[in-house]
Amino acid sequence: MTTQVTVGQLKAMIVQKLNLKGVTAEALGDDDPLFGAGLGLDSVDALELVLAIESEYGIQIQDAEVGKEAFASARVLCDFVNARLADNGATADGARGA
Repeated sequence: MTTQVTVGQLKAMIVQKLNLKGVTAEALGDDDPLFGAGLGLDSVDALELVLAIESEYGIQIQDAEVGKEAFASARVLCDFVNARLADNGATADGARGA
């Protein structure tokens, strides 16, 4: 069985891994844009976020998958991560399912 990542867990990871000063996971809306006018992340943040997700959840994100759609908001990114976890049989803590 695959463990699902919650939006809250993912928002906390984003704030922690990107060292976002003055931002809390609770203040970040589930549907707020992560890039541009929303949280204001840039391309360097995108790379750091991809690496953090790959490390944290044991999934690989290919360049073609790192489109604006998957990283539109915390909720959309959470859905993307959970779909990849389900596809790969991994768990939210990065361990492989049996």
